Amino acid sequence: MRYFRFSSLILAATFVASSTLAQTATPAPPAVAPQQANPAIPTSASQPANPLDPLFEALKRERDPDKARGIATQIMTDMNDSGSATVNLLMQWAATAIKEKRNAAALDFLDQVTLLDPAYPEGWNRRATLHYTMGNTRKSMADIAEVLKHEPRHFGAIAGMAGILMEAGKDELALKAWEDYLAIYPADREAQEAVTKLSEKIAGNRT
Repeated sequence: MRYFRFSSLILAATFVASSTLAQTATPAPPAVAPQQANPAIPTSASQPANPLDPLFEALKRERDPDKARGIATQIMTDMNDSGSATVNLLMQWAATAIKEKRNAAALDFLDQVTLLDPAYPEGWNRRATLHYTMGNTRKSMADIAEVLKHEPRHFGAIAGMAGILMEAGKDELALKAWEDYLAIYPADREAQEAVTKLSEKIAGNRT
């Protein structure tokens, strides 16, 4: 389907980033999250509230599709790092299970991720994708809602939502989702094309 061709780069970058993180992570029992031993550091006025903010700002300003794709890939790589070796390892195990079509095992790993770190958007996003491939769009949309609660700029999740809405024939809602996507990632030509075609379709249905 067209949507999956569109999102293939997003998914590929997600799996590559997950693999890279897992290679540097120290294996740990998945049932117990390691304690974070970071001392309290005074917040500097010059520090961004979220380290992804400068990248999202750059993505919003960039009009060259190739340069924007590079920024988007960096954002996805950074979002994949949960900051926990255990969670990163679980994400890698899930990615491996998905590649091997062991969906039940992958779902178990991702369930553990969302329990260990419910504020980690990519855990919900990966599970949303898995639910979709398993044919459960209701659960997929519920997980997408969790992603966007924690990171409203997660363009991969927004693209997934738009794709599901398009398949359900909810064109006006899908159009709104693609417009939200372009507000974050304006240089994406395929998203621009999706907006144009949906707008034309909706206008044609009204005449």
